[in-house]
Amino acid sequence: MAEKNETPIRVGLLGAGTVGSQTARLIVEQKDELSARIGRPIELTGVACLDPKETEKFPWIDQSIVTTDTMSVATNADIVVELIGGTTVARKFVLAAIESGASVVTANKALLAKYGPEIYAAAEAKGVDIYFEAAVGGAIPFLRPLRESLVGDKVTSMLGIVNGTTNYILDEMTTKGLQFDDVLKDAQAKGYAEADPTGDIEGYDAANKAAIMATLGFHTSVTIDDVSVEGITKITADDIAAATAEGKVIKLLAVVENGEAGVSARVYPALIPETHPLASVHGSFNAVFVKAEAADDLMFYGRGAGGAPTASAVVGDVVTEARHIAAGCTGPSIPLYKNLKKAPINASKAAFAVRFLIHDKPGVLAAIAAEFAKNGVSINGVNQDLKPTMTDPGYDGEIQQLRVVTHLTDEETLRETVKAVQALDFVTGEPSILRVLD
Repeated sequence: MAEKNETPIRVGLLGAGTVGSQTARLIVEQKDELSARIGRPIELTGVACLDPKETEKFPWIDQSIVTTDTMSVATNADIVVELIGGTTVARKFVLAAIESGASVVTANKALLAKYGPEIYAAAEAKGVDIYFEAAVGGAIPFLRPLRESLVGDKVTSMLGIVNGTTNYILDEMTTKGLQFDDVLKDAQAKGYAEADPTGDIEGYDAANKAAIMATLGFHTSVTIDDVSVEGITKITADDIAAATAEGKVIKLLAVVENGEAGVSARVYPALIPETHPLASVHGSFNAVFVKAEAADDLMFYGRGAGGAPTASAVVGDVVTEARHIAAGCTGPSIPLYKNLKKAPINASKAAFAVRFLIHDKPGVLAAIAAEFAKNGVSINGVNQDLKPTMTDPGYDGEIQQLRVVTHLTDEETLRETVKAVQALDFVTGEPSILRVLD
């Protein structure tokens, strides 16, 4: 029987913020149990942060291992946990850690969405691992099943709610009838939204995650530059009311597909039926649907944000990698063996719901329908029952809200049609365009 190796596996932590501090807590407080699961001792040997005094409020962090020398921590550990965020500095430290022979665990979706293929290749060349379960879906065990459990299947599409901030905002607008700006302020006050919420509300956070999902699911390089992004800042109480009247809700979705026209990765707000499972995903929870040829439909659901939930996923990756080190092996690489073309924007067809603000007078509906016909966009239905909350200062008559739902069409043609309708002198304000998901 081989002699048991009692040399501790060294873990270096880069970043001690919300997630980093909780990661440190789980490793330190569960040290004995984690070591038993690994089969070898594990030890937090370094914590790098900008201001060591900030870590003094975390009693589980030994102050003797806290430093501002991030490179030293990154190059003197068996496993480096990168929780700094951003792309430039984080990339430097991650690549340095790999070059030093350390495996890396990260929750940095922006880094992977931009430099993922480069980092994966560097890890494979050096014979080390890269894990990043927490980068998409927080605590949800989603990426590893996608990366390992479904490796014998062919994933064709994924769609889901992958940003808790926007889901909370849309949920509050739906259940309480509030305007976007009011809910955003409330979300910031409660800590659900950052002081600068641009990355969340404009869809960029979800877009980073969509790039990672597509890369892993389709075994091809998809970066943030390949993702089409639309946020929720244009969603109004009128949009929410119209959706509710039709038995639908609005959700910000990340959608990735591998079709005949190529790979597409998109983020956009969409109308989904109240009966759809994603409609019941509330607050900061996340959920992702995966469709595979053999497994068919799969759904992953859980908390998508928060220090402790996200740290759970991070530490899960640390333990997985520590087991590999204890066994003297590495985990599976990330095979990007396909060079799939990217689908053009007009390749994907969808039904759309377009809301116009119009002057209430004869001939308006006929003129708008004529523009849709001229552009070859077929109308599925029209609704003029809802009263808008906006007014037109230059018009003394009544303003009506006209909602047009189309049959399947491509986005480029639809937007050209909407632009033509906007040019009509009886159409006012900014139109709302939402995809309709069956």
